[in-house]
Amino acid sequence: MKKTLLASVLIGLGLTAVHAHAADNELNLYSARHYQTDEALYQDFTKQTGIKINRIEAKEDELLERIRNEGANSPADVFITVDASRLAKADELGIFAPVKSKVLEERIPAHLRTDNWFSYSTRARLIVYNKETVKPEQVQTYASLASPELKGKVCTRSGSHPYNISLGAALINHEGAEKTEKWARDLVANFARTPKGGDTDQIKAVAAGECGVAIANSYYLARLMNSTKEEDKAVVAKVGAVWPNQKTWGTHINISGAGMLKHAPNKAAAVKFLEYLASDSAQKYFADGNNEWPVVKTVKVTNPALDALGDFKADALPVGDLAKTAAEAQRIYDRAGFR
Repeated sequence: MKKTLLASVLIGLGLTAVHAHAADNELNLYSARHYQTDEALYQDFTKQTGIKINRIEAKEDELLERIRNEGANSPADVFITVDASRLAKADELGIFAPVKSKVLEERIPAHLRTDNWFSYSTRARLIVYNKETVKPEQVQTYASLASPELKGKVCTRSGSHPYNISLGAALINHEGAEKTEKWARDLVANFARTPKGGDTDQIKAVAAGECGVAIANSYYLARLMNSTKEEDKAVVAKVGAVWPNQKTWGTHINISGAGMLKHAPNKAAAVKFLEYLASDSAQKYFADGNNEWPVVKTVKVTNPALDALGDFKADALPVGDLAKTAAEAQRIYDRAGFR
């Protein structure tokens, strides 16, 4: 009762809830990131702060439904996931609380954060092509994937997947809804097969000659490039990669991100965790553990695959704007038959 009364008084005085929970020594994390390497990230946070992480992992929709059902009694402090459209969906449900942090404002570029959630790593949506059947000059832009010369050569995962929805959202922002819908219809006409599988499956299909070209997130290709398995090396040897739209708005990027929950019982710990994710050590974990790029530009990483892929011009579209057109992108895909 005393703690509750104190928190109420502090809030009434206009102070942040962070100070009311300064002694937090645990964090309840709801995670939709399913990468084994994140374990080292969490262990490092506990080692640095002494704050214990209680983690629940599940799919995004399951976690969001759980948070909604728990309401004000939710034990969740932080929700972490991948893809801007998923974070936007969470934000629309009103589950996040705004976080004011000098650390986050100084370390995370403005276009990679919103008032309620923050990006901590980026991945690029690149074009992978078969070196024997497609020339790199044929696939220098996302628009080229809808070119008649690639008819029957394009592979991709489902249009309902957030990775592709976010790409469509970016196209709407840059090219407009009308052009994006035409692109989607022409893209569907170029499919080598019905969309299926994940991005790794698309890369392997290109290597096998089932497709001439595919769209894939960069870290899937980097994972194959860093693999010691002979079958993965064989796949990499048969494909090339292009950073699309280098002469215009740049290659579309997406993010991993997190936000503090509105009813977080451990707000001080939540802010510490969000700030930790922007630290040099955590940023290196993202790069080394899952082949993602740090959002903090001063962080230097050594990842052979990322180094081999080289530098590129990334789209600087604010993630908040990307999120605003995600629903429209899905409707366009549905009308175009991109499912």
